[in-house]
Amino acid sequence: MAVPDMVIVHVSDASASTRFYAELFDIEPSFETPGFVSFRLADGFDLALWSAIPDHLSAPRTSELCVTLDGGPERIDQQFRDWTRKGVRTVREPHDEVFGRTFVVADPDGNLIRVAPVD
Repeated sequence: MAVPDMVIVHVSDASASTRFYAELFDIEPSFETPGFVSFRLADGFDLALWSAIPDHLSAPRTSELCVTLDGGPERIDQQFRDWTRKGVRTVREPHDEVFGRTFVVADPDGNLIRVAPVD
């Protein structure tokens, strides 16, 4: 069976984005070349940053990663405070949705990172 094992986020500057994600998630790259960097997030699953925009992608792209946290609304709000202290750009402050407390921040290229409760 074929299952996804990597999410690729297109970025304009792989070095700057590598620093951003390494600091945000407190992790180091598992693979690094000029223009392509990956982080091992879980056993067999990677987050990759790629600065080359393939020819078949003519429109600007953004993606949304989702980080799910245990601990209820208080944990979501605490994560928001922790990341805003790091200077992360807020897209939407903590608020309640049908699935629970959530907020959205952005990386340097505008790719979205949502924090939400574990289902």
